[in-house]
Amino acid sequence: MKNKATWIILAVLLIALIGGAALLYDRLGSQYQMDQLAAVQTEAPEQTVPQEETVPEETVPEETAPKAPDFTALDGSGNEVQLSDFFGKPMVLNFWASWCGPCKSEMPHFDEVYLARGEEIQFLMVNMTDGARETLDIAKEYVTSSGYSFPVLYDVTQEAAITYGVTSLPTTLFISAEGEMVAYAMGAIDAQTLERGIAMIAE
Repeated sequence: MKNKATWIILAVLLIALIGGAALLYDRLGSQYQMDQLAAVQTEAPEQTVPQEETVPEETVPEETAPKAPDFTALDGSGNEVQLSDFFGKPMVLNFWASWCGPCKSEMPHFDEVYLARGEEIQFLMVNMTDGARETLDIAKEYVTSSGYSFPVLYDVTQEAAITYGVTSLPTTLFISAEGEMVAYAMGAIDAQTLERGIAMIAE
């Protein structure tokens, strides 16, 4: 009997401990959540001025953001397109797959903003179409059944993923109209973070 009472007390204490930990996580989680949006490091052009000379302040070149490297992928009709074909307006470049839960969680935000601002902001959702876990049929079926309208590119050769060193999904890049990488985010982002990234590239 005493043994049974001891086990009941231990069970109650364990439940209280788990409940307290969950409550603490809920209260503090939002305060300590890491900001996923990071600015891309800018590059200063090399100087060719001899060391003994000084450069007037007004002639020092400004730092520039690195150019977004080009890649080739397939559009929804199976045509080969290049990333550079879409330069000319600010761009949101997202890498995703239909088996990726975090990817799916952020897609409604992307589609909503695309429908509202697709004329001014270029959206390109690059599917990691490896031919095994993710095929063209699987990816297209997911986009169609979800009712998404944003443009999708299919990275069937993995050129895009290799070019951008994508090792985890989702990954999102914010690229200026001039084709310069301004900011990026690894992991799912919410609507507010998406808008902040767009504000960094929109003029």
